[in-house]
Amino acid sequence: TTQLLLESGADIHEVNCVRKHCSGIKGGRLAQKIFPAPFVSLILSDVVGDDLRSIASGPVIGDDSTYAEALSIVEGYGLKERLPSSVLALLKSGAEGVAEETPKSGDPIFSRSTNILLGSNIISLQACHEKALESGYHAMILSSRITGEAREAARFFYGLGRDAQEHGLLGEKPFCLIAGGETTVTVKGTGQGGRNQEMALAFLEEMRKEGIINPSLFFLSAATDGNDGPTDAAGAFADEEILKAALGNKLQPGDFLRENNAYHFFSESGGLFKTGPTQTNVCDIQILIVT
Repeated sequence: TTQLLLESGADIHEVNCVRKHCSGIKGGRLAQKIFPAPFVSLILSDVVGDDLRSIASGPVIGDDSTYAEALSIVEGYGLKERLPSSVLALLKSGAEGVAEETPKSGDPIFSRSTNILLGSNIISLQACHEKALESGYHAMILSSRITGEAREAARFFYGLGRDAQEHGLLGEKPFCLIAGGETTVTVKGTGQGGRNQEMALAFLEEMRKEGIINPSLFFLSAATDGNDGPTDAAGAFADEEILKAALGNKLQPGDFLRENNAYHFFSESGGLFKTGPTQTNVCDIQILIVT
């Protein structure tokens, strides 16, 4: 169910809404089982904006979404016929008021809980910012809330880079722009990749379309958990050398984009970023360097 939603372009909040209503512990139901004992939750956020209701689908936080909303999300992405029959039956049962709803905000079961946020995307971006300054870059954190389609985000970052080159909009060079969040990919092809590899590939396609082999732009998009989609890469780099290598081997970024085949593009042209599993997920990081 989760994979179907992600492949259809659902964002993490929509995915979590459905997850909460298909689980015995998510959406506040773990707190329901622990109460009346007091408990402390140490939280790593893998959700844009650090909404505690969405992190791990909020097992100890009140859930104000409903079965009806979850069913509406499934219907909105045209997945009713593709979902497991048991999941669809549960969502329909809840929407009709038969299955018990998740516990809501203000429920007394949450009165003895303490939640501590230990790690998040913005914390990781701040660490990147410190490292960039130490390395001699002028640096800025743009946002920890980059969402939407990965390809659109790539166009945005490429545009920022070009404006920085031509008009100095980001300030003195060398400049390091740092951002994070979690984008989505609406899968239409049969290739292999992930949202970060797709973003890096789309960045290269923007560079190719403009007809500029540009030695002063460098881009990286990567997943902090080391796993970008069903691949062994965390993400990918995009720069002049990778584009030159690809075009020299008659590899067109646009062709691979149409097939959502970023992994094989970067496997052949260079640029895959492999860290191995980090065991920590605080969303994704993008780095844009202008020299």
